[in-house]
Amino acid sequence: MPASPSPEEREKKDAEAKKKQDEEQARLPYKWNQSIQDVDIAIPIAGNIKSRDLDVVLTKTKLKVALKGQDPFIDVRAHYPGPLTKEIHADESTWTLETVPSGKEISIHLDKVNKMEWWDAVTTNTPYKIDTSKIVPENSKLGDLDGETRGMVEKMMYDQRQKEMGKPTSDEEKKMDMLKKFQEQHPEMDFSNAKMG
Repeated sequence: MPASPSPEEREKKDAEAKKKQDEEQARLPYKWNQSIQDVDIAIPIAGNIKSRDLDVVLTKTKLKVALKGQDPFIDVRAHYPGPLTKEIHADESTWTLETVPSGKEISIHLDKVNKMEWWDAVTTNTPYKIDTSKIVPENSKLGDLDGETRGMVEKMMYDQRQKEMGKPTSDEEKKMDMLKKFQEQHPEMDFSNAKMG
């Protein structure tokens, strides 16, 4: 069995992989970044372009960005065929045309459907993917999360604290409460050998 690489070797390998990934991403006709909740794309274009010159289509699984009558910058059917990596909320996703020092830029904001998942690329068939295992997420507050996600995170935090103190988790507490109620309803039964599992 081969020996594990030393920390220095692992660091060097990670740096080489990061450099290769950055070079590949630079070949794309757009720049993109993401948070756990959304994806932002920037496409540099000439300063004389107006929004009426653009053909932008956003759907749950597709994105097309082009100058009318020309090949697209991003088209999940033509540029790098394949749908978006993951689904988006099309009604919550937007695009704008902004003036920047180098001319203009098409800024696209995609609102992820699954806000607990990183994307490795914008489209599924792009030849250049990122290693999502290397992403270091930004710190977030519980208040930033939607109600369902917040409830799930709070339950996980409570259960973790309970385990650390050697106490039952919320699910174990529910089972114990159910057994206690059943015992109260059936005092004639012997529960001395009952096991919780």
